[in-house]
Amino acid sequence: MRRAPQIGLLADGRRLHLQDGPIDLIVEARGSETGLAAAYQAAARRFIGLLDELCAELPLLRQAADPARCPLQGTVARRMHAAVAPFAAEHFITPMAAVAGAVAEEILGAMVQSARLARAYVNNGGDIALHLEDGERFTVGLIDRPDAFGLMRTTSIGSGDPSRGVATSGRHGRSFSLGIADAVTVLAPTASQADAAATIIGNAIDLPGHPAIIRCPAHDLQPDSDLGARLVTRDVGELSDHEIADALAAGAGCARHLLAKGLIDGAALRLQGKTVVVALKGFDATALLLPVSHHRPMEGVLHA
Repeated sequence: MRRAPQIGLLADGRRLHLQDGPIDLIVEARGSETGLAAAYQAAARRFIGLLDELCAELPLLRQAADPARCPLQGTVARRMHAAVAPFAAEHFITPMAAVAGAVAEEILGAMVQSARLARAYVNNGGDIALHLEDGERFTVGLIDRPDAFGLMRTTSIGSGDPSRGVATSGRHGRSFSLGIADAVTVLAPTASQADAAATIIGNAIDLPGHPAIIRCPAHDLQPDSDLGARLVTRDVGELSDHEIADALAAGAGCARHLLAKGLIDGAALRLQGKTVVVALKGFDATALLLPVSHHRPMEGVLHA
């Protein structure tokens, strides 16, 4: 039997919920009544069939990306490839590393094209695509790890900031990680770019060969994983302060490299209670470290 996507407003009457298989989106926009109706209708229309489009090219999407050539045909699939291509020459990465962000961008694009909106976001399991008109802001809540609400932090993105995408990766998330980070949150020009970069930085936070780190082949956990036989992190024992600092330093070096190349706008790296922030000059990096009580209420919560 063919499945039917689940589409409907949440109980608050403001947010739209779109779910189809592994894709689970929360959408909210601000505008006129007619504009909101048009935007939500456009989001629903574009959502229907999107998963099928991706599944049609899944074998290619699970292959290592070629930095110079894209064999993919679908709009979202090509966006996924474009997001990971800048990393593909130096790292193993597949277009699947940008799937959540790319889907969020696609739905947001359909909404913005259909109506005049002051502000809108599409949250795909914590990977968020943003639209902000002049004077608008979006406040994001950051969590230490997605499987247990712990110490909360927030950051605020304004219309004058370059970032329109936020994503989080880490070993506790929906996808496997080659590194040991609890969470890496990245701000970037687009959600798909943030998604890909968070994966790369998360992989860089590591202590290769450390006896307290348990790894296993990805295909032992998920036979069709795009990571194949590569070792993914399953558990991390207690690390010394020096070891945590070394692992975070490796990730911070990677983040600074991506920042210098213009691929990200900032990143917050978290491991066993310690945080390192790498950000654009002029960006209020301390905002990523302040408790929620110092800011406006959260509007989006990031999950790895």
